[in-house]
Amino acid sequence: MRRMIVPVILSGGSGTRLWPLSTPQRPKQFLPLTGSESLFQQTLGRIADRQLYAPPLVVANAAHEQLCLEEMKGVDGARLLLEPCARNTAAAIVMAAAVVRDTCGPETLILVLPSDHLIGDSASFHDAVSIGMVAAEAGRLVTFGVQPTGPETGYGYLKAGRPFEDVPGAFMVERFTEKPNRDAAEAMVADGLHFWNGGIFLFRADQFLAETSRLAPAISRCAEQAIDAAIHEGPCIRPAAAGLEPCPNVSVDYAVMEQSDQVAMVPLAAHWSDVGSWDALAQLPAPPSGQGLVNTVQSNNCYVRTDGVKVGLLGVDDLVVVAAGDRVLIMRKGQSQHIRQLAAEADAI
Repeated sequence: MRRMIVPVILSGGSGTRLWPLSTPQRPKQFLPLTGSESLFQQTLGRIADRQLYAPPLVVANAAHEQLCLEEMKGVDGARLLLEPCARNTAAAIVMAAAVVRDTCGPETLILVLPSDHLIGDSASFHDAVSIGMVAAEAGRLVTFGVQPTGPETGYGYLKAGRPFEDVPGAFMVERFTEKPNRDAAEAMVADGLHFWNGGIFLFRADQFLAETSRLAPAISRCAEQAIDAAIHEGPCIRPAAAGLEPCPNVSVDYAVMEQSDQVAMVPLAAHWSDVGSWDALAQLPAPPSGQGLVNTVQSNNCYVRTDGVKVGLLGVDDLVVVAAGDRVLIMRKGQSQHIRQLAAEADAI
């Protein structure tokens, strides 16, 4: 009999990289960027098969409680863990793993999924999860390496090492590389052994908690204390702020995955995108909104999105134009890395 997996959906993003459409008050996971459903709703739909997946545990900013509850309507048994303060993904996953351990059992499998990613091929995704389950049940911390489509410099990379024993399709991770330069990224993509780090993980609750306690004891201690003193109200779990506030603000990659010798990788070829910038969104096949409000003349390779303002382009190339409410972004493609600075300055006006 196959073990059930508890999906842990991370929804702590602030949304600044898709300004002006995405904002801290309503970040990108709650927006219908690639279709009629939000990225959050698409993530919930991806793990809706109750033959394999238990109801999800969502970890979110307490300020987004009502947004999350609205998105989760109709998902029976779903729970919402509300962070009183943001302490990055390591603490978020430790808290979620502690909840799963205490309510479902220490050997329960946890599938960690960002709420704001796009996966175009669900069948390939589930196939990869099935392979990962075997390695996770054997005690490994499993990460899913996204098959690269180009030498992206904005992603971290994983290098596949030796095959994982008795699990066809799984490999031990030989090395992590953070956001390489262009030459290094081109070399890594060319060798066929490197994969993008997509931030999707699968492991037993007890194994992850034990490894975090060994490698990042301060994070483990603070996050567990926050859960020990948590308040439970219906589907909501409210960790104690006094426990979480002193917790180090570190990602799970830095705190655990890059230090552990227990990490296995399963390749993922599922048309994945982190939808992390306007440049990334402009590469997707889904058309932008406001098609009837956009007119272009002698303009090429431009991405235009508007929620009501009519936009006309004349004699320009390679632009991203986004009109949302009373804010308009005009950006040359390839400049997404500066969006956060622009958003901070614009919101200060």
